[in-house]
Amino acid sequence: MQHIGIVAKPNKPEVGPVLRKLMSWLLERGRRVALDQESAAILQGTENGLPRSEVVGWSDLIIVLGGDGTILSVARLIGTREVPILGVNLGGLGFLTEITLDEVIPALEAVLRNDFSVSRRLTLTARVLRGGTEIASFEALNDAVITKTALSRIVDLETHVNGEYVATFRADGLIVSTPTGSTAYCLAAGGPIIYPTLPAVVIIPICPHTLTNRPLVVPDSALVEIVRGSDGEDVHLTVDGQVGVGLRYRDVVSLQRSGRTVALIKSPKLNYFELLRAKLKWGER
Repeated sequence: MQHIGIVAKPNKPEVGPVLRKLMSWLLERGRRVALDQESAAILQGTENGLPRSEVVGWSDLIIVLGGDGTILSVARLIGTREVPILGVNLGGLGFLTEITLDEVIPALEAVLRNDFSVSRRLTLTARVLRGGTEIASFEALNDAVITKTALSRIVDLETHVNGEYVATFRADGLIVSTPTGSTAYCLAAGGPIIYPTLPAVVIIPICPHTLTNRPLVVPDSALVEIVRGSDGEDVHLTVDGQVGVGLRYRDVVSLQRSGRTVALIKSPKLNYFELLRAKLKWGER
């Protein structure tokens, strides 16, 4: 790996020293390094930054300094290339940013000698159809969420799996989550934790009007289609909490596994269950 891209979350006081240390360490080992514009701005003009999409397209390895949101934004830009992402946690909960600051250099040493493993995470393609015409398309690593605004009434969401009618959920919204996203909004809404490489997708109603509505797990090969069945409310589709589009009456949100995965470099010290215990404080009193 000769081309190393670095993407950092701004407004973190510890980012500047870490960036300088990483760049110096990598350059000493003959690697070429590119920073995105936000990361370069942290160094106050000592380095020239590139648009994030150019950094991702150029890199053999991407180091993300920040939290899960930063990884999600990078993952959308990778496209069909399998560029491994080394996620470094800067203090938040961070299920995707597994590496701690203390582990960065040892982890990089292992990566540069090709002694590392990755967790390949499935992604979903979320398409919005209006009158049979596609008006928007997004890639989701975590989830696609259909939800109303705070002042709207309950919405009706007519749900189908592989062309078969499931139910019309009357709720504040609906989450369709990948296994990766099962520890995000899905978990907060009462959904299950799904092992990250399991070939499955989970559908979770948000505050359903009927208590018998529960999360539903389907194969990752399933085509999930959700029709907005009520009019007069302000309803949106949001993907990975970052991008989205407003939905009109009878718009269809079509969700299916995409043809690509995202390769996240695994922590050399923590397995998945150790990570869950560390993040969720399981067993602590």
